[in-house]
Amino acid sequence: MSGIRGKGGTEGSVARGGGLLVAGTTSDAGKSVVTAGICRWLARKGVSVAPFKAQNMSLNSFVTREGAEIGRAQAMQAAAARVEPSALMNPVLLKPGGDRSSQVVLLGKPVGELSARGYFGRSGPVAGPPSSAAGPPRPSGREALLGTVTECLEELRRTHDAVICEGAGSPAEINLRRTDIVNMGLARAAGLPVVVVGDIDRGGVFASFFGTTALLSAADQRHVAAYLVNKFRGDVSLLEPGLDMLRDLTGRPTVGVLPFAHGLGIDEEDGLRVSLRGTVRESVVAPPHGADVLRIAVAAVPLMSNFTDVDALAAEPGVVVRFVDRPEELADADLVVLPGTRGTVRALEWLRERGLADAIARRAAQGRPVLGICGGFQVLGERIEDEVESKAGTVAGLGLLPVRVRFAAEKTLARPVGEALGERVEGYEIHHGVAEPLDGAEEPFLDGCRVGSVWGTHWHGSLESDGFRRAFLRRVAAAAGRAFVPAPDTRFGELREEQLDRLGDLIEEHADTDALLRLIEKGVPEGLPFVPPGAPGETS
Repeated sequence: MSGIRGKGGTEGSVARGGGLLVAGTTSDAGKSVVTAGICRWLARKGVSVAPFKAQNMSLNSFVTREGAEIGRAQAMQAAAARVEPSALMNPVLLKPGGDRSSQVVLLGKPVGELSARGYFGRSGPVAGPPSSAAGPPRPSGREALLGTVTECLEELRRTHDAVICEGAGSPAEINLRRTDIVNMGLARAAGLPVVVVGDIDRGGVFASFFGTTALLSAADQRHVAAYLVNKFRGDVSLLEPGLDMLRDLTGRPTVGVLPFAHGLGIDEEDGLRVSLRGTVRESVVAPPHGADVLRIAVAAVPLMSNFTDVDALAAEPGVVVRFVDRPEELADADLVVLPGTRGTVRALEWLRERGLADAIARRAAQGRPVLGICGGFQVLGERIEDEVESKAGTVAGLGLLPVRVRFAAEKTLARPVGEALGERVEGYEIHHGVAEPLDGAEEPFLDGCRVGSVWGTHWHGSLESDGFRRAFLRRVAAAAGRAFVPAPDTRFGELREEQLDRLGDLIEEHADTDALLRLIEKGVPEGLPFVPPGAPGETS
């Protein structure tokens, strides 16, 4: 059903592509998954669809072919929509550098560091590149970004039949409503109908739906068109009386009850949410192709970024991946991975404080495999000169690879293609640190190097290249003395496509797709009732 066109809502006035905003009662309610599922369902119907998230806070990011940095969730949603990702799909990306500040990436390029108060419009930027630096103008607060956000959305709506937008957190964050550009602020500016997703697995979903609506102003409530229940276990008929009562109370239907399903999801937004104790990625439950399994321990460093790099490893039958934070947890690991991080010096300090640095050095001396990716690669070097990220000056690295790292003000954003271990490799780079090779490397390794069983590279995503991943795992298995053999038929790209199709199936089989199409085509329904009391201090 291509060619969806409509007004897009009560406040829109120009004919354009249809649109919908997927909000949530809480963070992690399932907004990203539902957005991806709707995109895949529409794409399979022949609809030209694009994802959009006005502002994303995430340490998991991706580089588009044009060299723009966006959230990985939006890149995966673009894959679900079967379109090339672009900076238009995630115009504002916040990359936390700690509890109080974040790097602001605007239209794919970093424009400075802002404190939380600065971003919410109460003070100026904390730090940033010099005024002569190339790139977009630096924002002075979220309100200044609304124009940029709506322009990006309008461009997508001009070039696609439908745009499925994802909100952030909850639309009922009443303390932040004045400067909101991603939830109801966007819905009203762009005339979008809103579907609110609730995670019933947490409990209290009816109260969450009602309370979310009742805390919004009357003007905001006019855009809340429907609810969608996520992660339901059991007999839907037992839930239906509650859904009927919710409709009586709010005047809004529930347009789907999605069942709980293991192993569903797209690349998570935030590495800070990873549980440190015993966390295992969704490894394929399949026997090893050879006689042994391969155990991989990922150091759960602070401000961990792009930890999705290890997903391709976890997809291999017989490979077990876990995140660790204690030296004793490295004892039975066949490979230790130091992942990317937004705080290289902080991660280095953390490794030393925990005793992990000494354990990794012992591994290297014994010829046991270690892989450093991006910030993890930098940590393995001889020294780090950082006047940009941590401003710590010169700091000694772990000294396991012959490189010297100097942090540059300009961020490297690239989509390199190359060869390693006799195989073609594709990846992407996102880093301020520039690694200068010194004498002593035994062989190059992508843009980095190898010494003994220690490898380092800035390339994210390289392990998604199937031939290279198999060759690397064979090297690891040989060094670890394991009779592990990579399966010859594991194709990570196909596995990801299957995952996206499963999300599309969830929408097609368990949502009221006719109701969703009406919202996308015709916009905000007329006559939605007000649910008291409304936002504090507002009468309309």
